[in-house]
Parts: sequence; structure tokens; C-alpha cells
Amino acid sequence: MDIRIGIFNSPREIGFETSQPATEIEETVAAALSGQTGYLKLSDSKGRVYIVPTVGLAYVELGSEESRRVGFVA
Repeated sequence: MDIRIGIFNSPREIGFETSQPATEIEETVAAALSGQTGYLKLSDSKGRVYIVPTVGLAYVELGSEESRRVGFVA
């Protein structure tokens, strides 16, 4: 699943791919925004961890859960 995170006052966004299901990511984002932790912590499929303070969080966009196709598909 592709994830894009927008940060306030930053022209770039954080983009990565993860193997976590969409429902788990939605619950993590909701818990972070409700003020339980004060930050959003997600990891990508390569093992990197992204920690974003919820104060600077502009948006979180969840992409499709389908894997990307490579090559020509008829």
C-alpha cells in the first residue's frame, strides 16, 4: 500500500510503501490524532520507521492495496 504524508510548512511530502493493511494504518493515524501519543509512527516495507509529530501533520493519504504491475499487461 502506498502512503503519502503531508507536513505543514514543507513543500515536500513523505511517500513510501508498506505491507500493513489499510485498517491498521487508519487506526494508527486516528490514535495519533486523538492525542494519545503526540506523534504518528509508521514503518515501510524495507524496515525504515517514520515518526511525524501530529502538530505538523497536514494529511495522510492511503493508496490502493494492489501491487504495482511491471511490464506490459494486455
